[in-house]
Amino acid sequence: MIFTFASSRAFTALIFAGLATFTVAAPSRAADVPEPKKTLMPTFVAQKDWSLTVTPYLWAASLNGNAAVLGIRRHVDVPFRDTLKDLDFGFMGNVEYRQGPAGAYLDAQYVKVSNNAHVGPFKIGVGMRSALVNVGFFYRVYEAGLGGNTVFGTPRVFAIEPTAGMRWTSMMARVHLGLFHVSERQSWVDPFVGARLSYDLTDRWNLFVESDVGGFGAGSRLSVNAQAVLGYRLLLAGYQTTLRVGYRVLKQDYRDGGFLWNVTQHGPLIGASIRF
Repeated sequence: MIFTFASSRAFTALIFAGLATFTVAAPSRAADVPEPKKTLMPTFVAQKDWSLTVTPYLWAASLNGNAAVLGIRRHVDVPFRDTLKDLDFGFMGNVEYRQGPAGAYLDAQYVKVSNNAHVGPFKIGVGMRSALVNVGFFYRVYEAGLGGNTVFGTPRVFAIEPTAGMRWTSMMARVHLGLFHVSERQSWVDPFVGARLSYDLTDRWNLFVESDVGGFGAGSRLSVNAQAVLGYRLLLAGYQTTLRVGYRVLKQDYRDGGFLWNVTQHGPLIGASIRF
């Protein structure tokens, strides 16, 4: 998951899956005596009950709200294109482990941006680093068959999975003028609870919806995260690949002394899930 202080990173990836394979037995002959014709029986490869899915992605998030950093309070209205201009480095990715109906995931984002400006003869540099890490657990409490299989050989289903976990946010701002500099760093942890829905529209298309709410005063006053993602399955190089496109919103309201981060990050996202 992560927010950035107005930034994001681009990624694209693929993934593939093995379907069932068939074993064909060729009829054998003994000297001049033909044997009866044998019926060919398909043999399917057994599916393992665990999987590891890696998803690099890009979240092109814009920011809206109010913030106070280094004693400066201001209204925030930053489109993604402005963040992209000042981007030094960024990373976004998700890793999910599933075994049977249960599983866990780690979603991480890191962004570093900087900008330099001149005030008279002086050069003022402004830098910002932000990190967001979500660790969550889920359990499939409901699953209904929709008929038929996906291109990965699994049944088409509609599924509901409640989730719970922790969201860690860290932000560091720095301003320097010659040898003089001032910086401020804040980090906080929000517990959250939520749910995930997965609906196999066809053998290739899937709709994934996720939402959670957290904070509850333990870290931020309120934290709300939601996304809706449309996925397209394809088989490549023996791996299962799902290309994804969607929209994500993350709102955080955190206050500590003179520091304020009451900001909503929102924007489209693209990525690809690779299942091992």
